[in-house]
Amino acid sequence: MSDFTSIEFKDDKLILIDQTKLPIYEEYISTDDYERIAVAIERLEVRGAPAIGIAAAYAISVAFKNPSEITLEYFDKVYNRLASTRPTAVNLFWALDRMKSVFNNKINSSNIYKILLREAIKIHQEDIEMCSAIGQNGLKIFKDKSNVLTHCNTGKLATGGSGTAFSVIQHAFKNNLVNHVFADETRPLLQGSRLTAFELSKAGIPFSINSDSTAAFLMQKSKIDLVITGSDRIAINGDAANKIGTYNLAVLCNYHKIPFYIVAPTSTIDKNCLTGEDIKIEFRDKKELNSFRSEMITKSEYDVYATAFDVTPHNLITGIITEKDLHLPPFDFSNI
Repeated sequence: MSDFTSIEFKDDKLILIDQTKLPIYEEYISTDDYERIAVAIERLEVRGAPAIGIAAAYAISVAFKNPSEITLEYFDKVYNRLASTRPTAVNLFWALDRMKSVFNNKINSSNIYKILLREAIKIHQEDIEMCSAIGQNGLKIFKDKSNVLTHCNTGKLATGGSGTAFSVIQHAFKNNLVNHVFADETRPLLQGSRLTAFELSKAGIPFSINSDSTAAFLMQKSKIDLVITGSDRIAINGDAANKIGTYNLAVLCNYHKIPFYIVAPTSTIDKNCLTGEDIKIEFRDKKELNSFRSEMITKSEYDVYATAFDVTPHNLITGIITEKDLHLPPFDFSNI
């Protein structure tokens, strides 16, 4: 099947596939406006922790493409706007801080745009390389040809490269180690049925979509051999924040004695978070639960609890796969 590009920088503009339109329409956003990129992050037109960080790095760059001022005050304005978009994904702040360090060191340079752009491209390229290494390291968790269940979206749409958990699945499939993938629909925004299914279809990997609440039944019927998900922020002790519903899967895996793996680049590890208690959880607009694509599915006056993430305790995680290695318990990422 034909391939696709989720994020690229071309002709001095950032080009993003609009993930809110997938899989029905493949439409792209092309912009050199940092505010438009910030809005794209907020609207989830671009999403996935690594991809958000990459987009933010490019946004910093284009803010200085034709600047009316090159000052720390202006940089901070751009930085703070981008930092306000999504609070849970640590890659966003990691990328912004890298760009800020470069800016502070080169603030008096006459070609600040090119210097910032070079760093953004470097961040993007590093992610491509990390995704490949992650996929290779993930082969260690497979013993036989397996049925895999995954949650949310972790492929090219979520990263700058081939993905995190998706890269593991794709590498394993190419090595004849994946028989079938069960993709949780991932409520409320259906990143599984819209995005992961789109990527699995493009990659030619056998799959089926299931409701999130079907996961327990699949495990009860011995149809799942292992569960692999991504993460948006990992604490030093291995507690991991990911799309709401991930914790459910870890509990189910623990009961059914099924291995549960988290996959993420080391940029997702937050050394300022000792445990999952330190991770700030994002809450979304109630419209994401009480409507779908502007069509109301329940009464607007009903109260809604719209958390976007949950935290899986480290003791429920079989292993954490990064570009460096397969990390096994007890987890300690203080020196990674």
